[in-house]
Amino acid sequence: MNGPSVDEDLKEDLHEDLGLRPESRTERRANRRKSRARRGFGCFAGIMSLLVVGALVVGAALGFGKGRDAIEKLFAAPDYEGAGTTAVTVEISKGQSSQSIADTLEKKDVVKSARAFERAARDDPRSRSIQAATYTLKKQMSAKAALELLLDPAKSVLVTRVGFPAGKTKLEITDILQKSKAVKLPAGAAAAAMAKPWSLGLPSYAKNNPEGFLYPGTYDVPKNATAYTILKLMTTQFAKVSAELKLPQTAQRKKLDPYQAVIVASIIAAETNRSEDYPQIARVIYNRLQRNMRLQMDSTVHYVVGKDGSVFTSDEQRNIDSPYNTYKNRDLPPTPINSPGKEPLRAALNPAPGTWLYFTLVNLDTGETAFASSPEEHQKNVDKLQAWCAAHAGRC
Repeated sequence: MNGPSVDEDLKEDLHEDLGLRPESRTERRANRRKSRARRGFGCFAGIMSLLVVGALVVGAALGFGKGRDAIEKLFAAPDYEGAGTTAVTVEISKGQSSQSIADTLEKKDVVKSARAFERAARDDPRSRSIQAATYTLKKQMSAKAALELLLDPAKSVLVTRVGFPAGKTKLEITDILQKSKAVKLPAGAAAAAMAKPWSLGLPSYAKNNPEGFLYPGTYDVPKNATAYTILKLMTTQFAKVSAELKLPQTAQRKKLDPYQAVIVASIIAAETNRSEDYPQIARVIYNRLQRNMRLQMDSTVHYVVGKDGSVFTSDEQRNIDSPYNTYKNRDLPPTPINSPGKEPLRAALNPAPGTWLYFTLVNLDTGETAFASSPEEHQKNVDKLQAWCAAHAGRC
């Protein structure tokens, strides 16, 4: 039997209680149709939203490659193409980071940008094994090509470095050269090359003796270089420094033999390591020579007896019979006693004005040196040295 539902009866009663006009059956049907329509539209809108989102996702997926390319192009690192042009040497230090290496390569114009090399190194784990060395690369290489060459020392490490400290004798230089791990000479090769001084390009006044003319410093030498090649680099560098100082001309103008100037420079280099004292020591040497005084330099005795770690000499050592013993002989020793650098050579040519005849260390730690013009003044300086030695047992 058809009729109004219980809910509809309640709704009619409610309308009556509130003083409202009850809905007719026709109105109720119309309202139900509107509600169904609204629910249908909501479902349709939800479906359409899903379709739109899906379309965006698919579009993004399809366009990702082009988008990535566009982004990478926007932030691209400038880079050269190819294997480069002219050769250039690049020094890579021990412990240098890939970023620092990249900066060095950019400054040398090996790569167009440090960022390009950093990216190439980041993508290649082998970049962590780049060795400290002097590399021969090329200008304007692609970052990848530069990295490949750095990772192949057999092709890129064409030179090696050998260092010779200032103030070393030719025997000490021979020993350094022979024992160098960088050069790896055959046994006896350094001594054999040193024994042929006429082939080393020495100046005419050197008396065919390389002592004093093997210029100190650090040299880039070709891989597999011979001992002769390295010694020739040292004498060539002496010639360059000599030309800068106009050594022969300046010595002649000051009525000095250029060979004697090198001898004086070698004594200066052996007596102190403080460059501010070089010109004064030169003046002491010349003042004593002019007065026909013995030089009495411990350094010239050490040249004969060898260095034992002390800056002083013993009574026994000072009594040896040798032309290098300036405690027994007047005038300069017959040859230089080491290979001096530029500043001792400059001081030998340009001594400081003064009347000093003596000098002595007064502090072995700082190298402080005191100068004197009289024996009495010198004795006071010696007393200072003795006081320092007393306060530092075992140092003197």
